[in-house]
Amino acid sequence: MKAVISSTGLWTPKDSISNEELVESFNAYVDKWNSENVAEIESGEKLPLTYSNAEFIEKASGVKSRYVISKEPILDPNIMAPRIPARADAEPSILAEIAAYAARQALERANRKPEDVGAVIVACSNLQRGYPAVAVEVQSLLGTSGFAFDMNVACSSATFGIETARGLIIGGQAKSVLVVNPEICTAHLNFKDRDAHFIFGDVATAILVESDDIAPSEHWEIVASKLVTEFSNNIRNNFGFLNHCAPEDNGMTGDRGKKGLTDKLFVQNGRSVFKEVVPMVAKMITAECEANNLDPHELKRMWLHQANLNMNVLIAKKVLGKDVDIEQAPVVLDEYANTSSAGSIIAFHKHSEDFKSGDMGLICSFGAGYSAGAVFIKKVA
Repeated sequence: MKAVISSTGLWTPKDSISNEELVESFNAYVDKWNSENVAEIESGEKLPLTYSNAEFIEKASGVKSRYVISKEPILDPNIMAPRIPARADAEPSILAEIAAYAARQALERANRKPEDVGAVIVACSNLQRGYPAVAVEVQSLLGTSGFAFDMNVACSSATFGIETARGLIIGGQAKSVLVVNPEICTAHLNFKDRDAHFIFGDVATAILVESDDIAPSEHWEIVASKLVTEFSNNIRNNFGFLNHCAPEDNGMTGDRGKKGLTDKLFVQNGRSVFKEVVPMVAKMITAECEANNLDPHELKRMWLHQANLNMNVLIAKKVLGKDVDIEQAPVVLDEYANTSSAGSIIAFHKHSEDFKSGDMGLICSFGAGYSAGAVFIKKVA
């Protein structure tokens, strides 16, 4: 028995924010903050904030725009955060809702009914609650059978989810597993931080992983995979249920430079991440190729995690030993920005139709943890 990818699904919010729009909002906030803190700035107690610009963003990351689930509040200098109204317990949660959108598309593309699915895994960076599991809610919304559970390996959640689904199939727990990646990344982003305000966007993806004896005639055989983790504080998000247990720092108050909410959101040491993750991922890919007698040059395409264009270019170059054409390592982060676990799946979803039977490719993720996942796949038709 082999596990294969039968189909994928993608849900994209209707609203998008360009770099220019984001910068206009951020710079208005800078003017406001500097004017409110003139005395502290003049005394040297605080440093003035500096402007951002669209050219800097694109050069630093490759991002030109991002889809968002709540546009106007993000661009309001007095808010600068998504605003997603609370829902009653009897209503579908926002994370389960967008997950179900992507999942239904994946099912439709494989001509599969919800009841054919034996397990659902919601694998993403930020779950909106601890329990009940969002995956069980998605299972209920879709009407799938079997069981469901949540998992979080940050930006590598999708590849870890695919490998987990493969294990469930080989172990006989299910014949068909939906791995869903709903990512509302803008909710954990500090839009008042010049070094990070441009990084993330929102989206949901889905991957249908099945036993090859029930899969559609056209599918993707999972040839090999590798999962790696290594602890690092260089990418971190401290917002969680224990915050309210520290009354002096409950995570719900505070301003820039003080403890509070903004200190619990996404933070990273970008230079260290670049320096440490690029060789880690390249080494993982080349070692796994060698272990499975795969020639990296036989990979028609690498669908890499969409965090930073410069990282992707360098990883691809290290793996193949040469400059890589954009067709071999397609980019979607210019349009979507960093969508955490969903990024490599978006790239695969949008740039895989030209594969012929026998063509090899690689889905690869990397991010906080550090974590990294590589899934080698072969087109079967």
